[in-house]
Amino acid sequence: METDPLLLAILGAGIAHCRAVAVEHGGLLASLFVAGLLGSVTHCVGMCGPFVLAQAVARLEATPVARMSEMRRLAGAALLPYHLGRATTYAALGAAAAALAAGTISTTGLRWLSPALLAAAALLFLGYALAHLGWLRLSWLRGSAGGGETAWSRTVGRIARPLFANPVGWRGYLLGVALGFLPCGLLYGALAAAAASGQPLAGAFAMLVFTAGTVPALLAVGLAGHLAGQRFREAALQLAPALMLVNAATLSYLAWRTIT
Repeated sequence: METDPLLLAILGAGIAHCRAVAVEHGGLLASLFVAGLLGSVTHCVGMCGPFVLAQAVARLEATPVARMSEMRRLAGAALLPYHLGRATTYAALGAAAAALAAGTISTTGLRWLSPALLAAAALLFLGYALAHLGWLRLSWLRGSAGGGETAWSRTVGRIARPLFANPVGWRGYLLGVALGFLPCGLLYGALAAAAASGQPLAGAFAMLVFTAGTVPALLAVGLAGHLAGQRFREAALQLAPALMLVNAATLSYLAWRTIT
């Protein structure tokens, strides 16, 4: 069967466009990947770790002992449908935020909006670093339970709760989609940076690499249990503030470069 040349041309053009967008926004993508990598260990392990553990336990309990194997245990702990669901929500939010920023700039002529969003993201990551150093009290940014549960969080929880019973396949995916809407200080910073790109595709890419950065620590929680996740968290707490300061500086530079 011959391949349609037109289809190949469209596919090639799409790949070339995606590559160009990734290269153009390489600094932003790298910054958000690092933010996800560090934030997942110092923030997401405490906030999302219980969700991961609950799913891992539910999947293992649903597997008959006769069918249990090391591969099934690893697959159950990896929670790929859940992470794909989170990635879908975050990518959609990133694309929507970038489209909204682009529309606002086009309609109002506010060219300073993109650097302002980058500066806002830099300030959020700076606040994150200072909060973990104990120099700033921002419980909502650190994911502290002291911040209380919002009405939005309770709504998301009610929607997601039935899916925890058997978080396998499409149910695990929908659980990830739902929990991706939970409010999170780290997510606000990532979305502000993604919106600054002013391109829906770049915004989606930015949130996808951010999500990819959050996966390793949550995967470790699922594989080794909450205790191991806490150990990783304690070790990363020593390094994360310094790297988050570097991240804030990188985003500030990107904002300055956008203006000049």
